[in-house]
Amino acid sequence: MAEYRGIDVSEYQSAIDWTKVKAAGKDFAILRCGYGRNADQKDTRFEENYTNAKKAGVHVGAYLFSYAVTPEQARQEAENCLGFIKGKQFEYPIVYDVETPAQKKLGKEKLSAVVQAFCEVLEKNGYYVSVYANLDFLNNYLSASIPERYDIWLAQWASKPTYKGNFGMWQYSANGTVDGIRGAVDLDIAYKDYPAIMKKNGLNGFPASGDVPTVNTPSLYTGKALYLNQTKLYTSSTTPYASGRISGTYYLYSVPAANGRYRITNRASKVGKKPTWLFVTGWIDGSEIE
Repeated sequence: MAEYRGIDVSEYQSAIDWTKVKAAGKDFAILRCGYGRNADQKDTRFEENYTNAKKAGVHVGAYLFSYAVTPEQARQEAENCLGFIKGKQFEYPIVYDVETPAQKKLGKEKLSAVVQAFCEVLEKNGYYVSVYANLDFLNNYLSASIPERYDIWLAQWASKPTYKGNFGMWQYSANGTVDGIRGAVDLDIAYKDYPAIMKKNGLNGFPASGDVPTVNTPSLYTGKALYLNQTKLYTSSTTPYASGRISGTYYLYSVPAANGRYRITNRASKVGKKPTWLFVTGWIDGSEIE
């Protein structure tokens, strides 16, 4: 498995010498773009970090620190995040950071609805979204549907990760030292070639370079029965890799397509029902539908 070394930073690291960070062997950096749902909550060094990291050849992603305790607040945070990152290109995911005590008190169902609300907005706007959470949150305060559907950035400060689910990045220390940064900094490992994913699929501000089907035909309608045979199933309209294959009778949850994919559900009675994340089985390519 490939490994890429990185850091995550915010205004608390003060001015950073990104040329030295690159020379120290760091492939990427996840930059805090802001926090909360107000436009004045932008990280004061986000623009500086973005410009200088890019100039030094360090790949970047961004994260928004969340205080949301309702889906509506999460959607407001998503819109705030979109404002912060507009017009930029990110080789690494746009991350939703959930870790506050108030969020912990929500319990699995409510906190998962908060996360889902944010992620849906980001995905609809063409971003590859990830969820940052510590081991306790992932094991006890987020429903299994979240790591099943979204990329995970695991926070576990240890010699090796013990989380049993899938994750694309691991924050393994909060006390790292890196040339070019004064004081402690978080250290991370990525296990996916995120830049290739973004560029191939036209995500995070990059133009698409791969073949993306754009199928919308008059014969397709909400509730239409689909007879699938080993059809690739995706967790979102933008996820580049299939989560598995499915066979049997399914139903179109809604039309039109998004990025050439359609949402499906496994029962006719679930068509169009809310909340979406509870009733949608997943996404399939339009090219798989006759």
